[in-house]
Amino acid sequence: MSETKSALWIAHVKVLDAEAYGKYAALAGPAIASHGGVFLARGGRYVQLEGNDRPRNVVARFPSLEVAVACYKSDAYQAALAHARGASERDLMVVEEA
Repeated sequence: MSETKSALWIAHVKVLDAEAYGKYAALAGPAIASHGGVFLARGGRYVQLEGNDRPRNVVARFPSLEVAVACYKSDAYQAALAHARGASERDLMVVEEA
C-alpha cells in the first residue's frame, strides 16, 4: 500500500495593490484551511539567494498534491484569486514532499 505524501503550496508574490490583495488574502486563508492547508510561512523574513525577488513568500502544507490542486481549482479559492489578479505578480507551485 502506497503512502500519501503531503505537499507544499509555494507562492512568491509582488503585491501591486495592497487593498485588493488584502481582499484576496482574507478569502484565500479560509479556502486553504477548508482543504486541510496549514500555513508554514506567510510573508515572514527571507533572504533572496537566486532568481526573481518577490517580497511576499507563502508556504502552506496540504495532505496531498491532489488536495492542494483541488483547493486551487475550488470555487472559494477562485473567488479569492479574482482579487489577486492585477493586484500582484505571482508564481505559484505545488510540490510533493519527500
